[in-house]
Amino acid sequence: MNPRWDAIVVGARVAGAATAMLLARSGMRVLCVDRAREGSDTVSTHALMRAGVLLLARWDLLDAIREAGTPPVRRILFTYGDEQIPVAVRPSSGVDALYAPRRTVLDPILSGAAAEAGATVRYGTPVTDLLHGLDGRITGVVLRDRDGRRHEESAPLVIGADGRASLVADRVAAPVRFAGTAATDVVYGYVAPLPVGGYVWSYRPGVSMGAIPTNDGLTCVFAGGPPELVRPLVRARGPESALRVLAAPGPLGPALREARRVGRIRHVAGTPGQLRTPHGPGWALVGDAGYWKDPLSTHGMTAALRDAELLARAVLRAPRPGPAQTDALVDYAACRDALSLPMLRIVERIAAHDWDLPTIRQLLLEMSSTMADEVAFLEDLATAA
Repeated sequence: MNPRWDAIVVGARVAGAATAMLLARSGMRVLCVDRAREGSDTVSTHALMRAGVLLLARWDLLDAIREAGTPPVRRILFTYGDEQIPVAVRPSSGVDALYAPRRTVLDPILSGAAAEAGATVRYGTPVTDLLHGLDGRITGVVLRDRDGRRHEESAPLVIGADGRASLVADRVAAPVRFAGTAATDVVYGYVAPLPVGGYVWSYRPGVSMGAIPTNDGLTCVFAGGPPELVRPLVRARGPESALRVLAAPGPLGPALREARRVGRIRHVAGTPGQLRTPHGPGWALVGDAGYWKDPLSTHGMTAALRDAELLARAVLRAPRPGPAQTDALVDYAACRDALSLPMLRIVERIAAHDWDLPTIRQLLLEMSSTMADEVAFLEDLATAA
């Protein structure tokens, strides 16, 4: 077999587009496909943490995020019941602010950078199955093009970046290494004006809320809690009223009453976190396909960017099939797990919503510590390279 591609990436959103970009920048022949249309929106908290901003700056993409009108975030307000604790985002690790770009901004910037680097990016092209060699190794994908025609593309490595319901992970039966039990149901939407001045994270027993300033003068507002609280409220009153009821006792309640809704308010049913084994013969997983965490972590995009960096480094260390590539992917999995498992366990406890206010404060301090470890790891990684 003499395949046309060195790697095929299934999924062209944050994790997939970033991985394709990094591989293509190093000269690999990459095909990146996505079933959605280019620039389409998707459910997202938008909030990038310091590690995510650090990587975008390292990849020379942060200016594009700024130029798209994404507001800088230099303050985070934590509220616990009636207590408010402002925290300044101080310049560190080359990052002087956080950002929360709309996915209609971030995803096209990443996929555009992948295409500019030489990757072939195709939208409206779902993968319907995987190809297997006689030894069981994954050797490519089965695609359906925009005209509904079936065709095949071959590559020695197929990377699943196709989200928590990953077809790639399903077809290879990727083992689950961690399976959570708690999940948050969330109602969210966009409002304007809502001058929050930065990220707002608000907690009271049984309910978590947030406000995230993003592009076009909009603020993403969400409220979440256990399904047994949120779902009956949504069924009885609808998502918009549910959001206002859940947020009413908190600091966002009065401002929400004055703000104008932009678009519809949505209800997203919770899914417990999980961590899958992210590699096998001829395949690898990145982003939510391999590591899904409750949205209350507000860490999904950051983890996707981080794991794209880790996976790309592993593949570039050993781009051809064989023992060296297997070893490199084993190292990728070990690094990803070491950074992900501590956060998964904390987020599992937060998503359960059985905490009191002192406990949630302690959990968030532990979360902050895992994020600091993540930034330190990425800084060391750059130094080692």
